[in-house]
Amino acid sequence: MHADLVICGAGIAGISTAYHLSVRYGFRNIFLVDERPPLTLTSDKSTECYRNWWPGPGNAMVALMNRSIDLMENLATDTGNFFHLNRRGYLFVTANPEAIPKMEASAKQISQLGAGPLRIHTGQPGDPEYLPPAVEGFASQPTGADLLLDTKLIHEYFPYLTCQAEAALHVRRAGWFSAQQMGMFLLEQAQNYGVKLLRARISGIEKSKNRITGVRLADGETIQTNCLVNAAGPMLKEIGRLLDVYLPVFCEPHEKVSFPDTERIIDRGAPLLIWSDAQSLDWSEEEKGILGKDSEFTWLLGELPAGVHIRPEGGLSSPMTLMLWEYYAKQSQPVWPMLSDPQYPEIVLRGLIKMLPGLSAYLGKTPRPRVDGGYYTKTKDNRPIIGKLPLEGSYVLGALSGFGMMAACAAGELLAAYIVNDQLPNFAPAFSMERFSDPNYLKLLESWEVTWQL
Repeated sequence: MHADLVICGAGIAGISTAYHLSVRYGFRNIFLVDERPPLTLTSDKSTECYRNWWPGPGNAMVALMNRSIDLMENLATDTGNFFHLNRRGYLFVTANPEAIPKMEASAKQISQLGAGPLRIHTGQPGDPEYLPPAVEGFASQPTGADLLLDTKLIHEYFPYLTCQAEAALHVRRAGWFSAQQMGMFLLEQAQNYGVKLLRARISGIEKSKNRITGVRLADGETIQTNCLVNAAGPMLKEIGRLLDVYLPVFCEPHEKVSFPDTERIIDRGAPLLIWSDAQSLDWSEEEKGILGKDSEFTWLLGELPAGVHIRPEGGLSSPMTLMLWEYYAKQSQPVWPMLSDPQYPEIVLRGLIKMLPGLSAYLGKTPRPRVDGGYYTKTKDNRPIIGKLPLEGSYVLGALSGFGMMAACAAGELLAAYIVNDQLPNFAPAFSMERFSDPNYLKLLESWEVTWQL
């Protein structure tokens, strides 16, 4: 077989790259190689959310996400929004008055990086008007963010939140969409332009004079090609080894829970709700005694990190919700099926009760949850790697962490620009492999504390 270009990985990263190369740049002989059906390893485990709200240093992540959201909105407009893009936003909530100055300072910084204007609502005359989010669609919705410091305003629009909520930051160019539908649309368009989907596993790379000459498959076949894209998701490092390239990435298992909110505790028009405070879970004295006797579970009696979150799933008539909490992130080698924590649904539910007291109705009688998850492939700076690799003809698009679906459109466009030698956007160097050989950048990483998965 012969291909102008081979893409390893039919997740959203590989599909987006194939889409831009074929539809925009006219590549016809592209092989998209994966041993699994497309979008089924980690891409279908997504919470399907997006945002342009990212901290520095620099504005690279904000710029990348703004571009990606532009592309998604263009697709939604052109297709009648068949993948249900909304802009309900992210609502970060705190009950800690001492956390408010930091929340405000961070919001001002991110706003200045290009995420949009910050509107502060104090309940005083002269405040800007607060516009509640539309349940569906994205047109004519605000950008930037609204910092709600008026507790009356918070409880008027979000009455299901705890009465202890002191402030809420409503990020506006954010929401969610049907990522699977969008991904399949990109794949179908690419196939219409000649992209071939090949069910196979890459087992070796053929090289000559520091240039790729072919790709060996596990079944013994060879694809002759001078160009390979490593978009292998959690297997990014393995394919890197075949290319004799060390990729500074690691994997973290992450789970999510879907369960029916039969009591309708969560408003069906709610944004993504995020508790911004660290917390200790409320256990009964009997439960504390049981947990305290087993060293495997004593950590549940201590303080757990901020970030537990929940959102409605499906239409207004659906009872389903998605809830997540990265309370115990750890690095591990990816295995399938991914091992799950049987305690995860209850721990996440208990964590959400701080923000949404009504959920206590489910303690001890939670409707049967569905748990799934995948691996976040990450770099130390929690930014993707997009660009050229040292072996001539090899490229990488990976380490999309927990933001693969929201970043994919712009990430695929950026990699396609590298491949065809088109003009690169200003933010491109921030995601190249070269950043990891820059001593100034490495020094910066030593003090880098905020990963901002949410």
